[in-house]
Amino acid sequence: MPPISRTVRIGSAHGLHARPAKLFAQAAKNAGIPVTIAKDAGSPVNAASILGVIALGVERGDYVTLTADGDNAEATLDTLAELLTTDHDAEA
Repeated sequence: MPPISRTVRIGSAHGLHARPAKLFAQAAKNAGIPVTIAKDAGSPVNAASILGVIALGVERGDYVTLTADGDNAEATLDTLAELLTTDHDAEA
């Protein structure tokens, strides 16, 4: 099965700073399959790496592309996309 990709728009008011990046990276790690995230047409990074995710410099309204490869890739992308579109800054 080929990798599955999905493009989503970031919902957190302050982008993927430490707190939402940590939630996202932990969920990607827990998925147990390879997942990458890329900003616009940039190079993808390991979605389970909090430092890699923060280094992308993703702000609210930016689009990112998630790619997952393996069993449950579709469900994994559903979960990760929901995390990225949620405004975690509104909950604090």
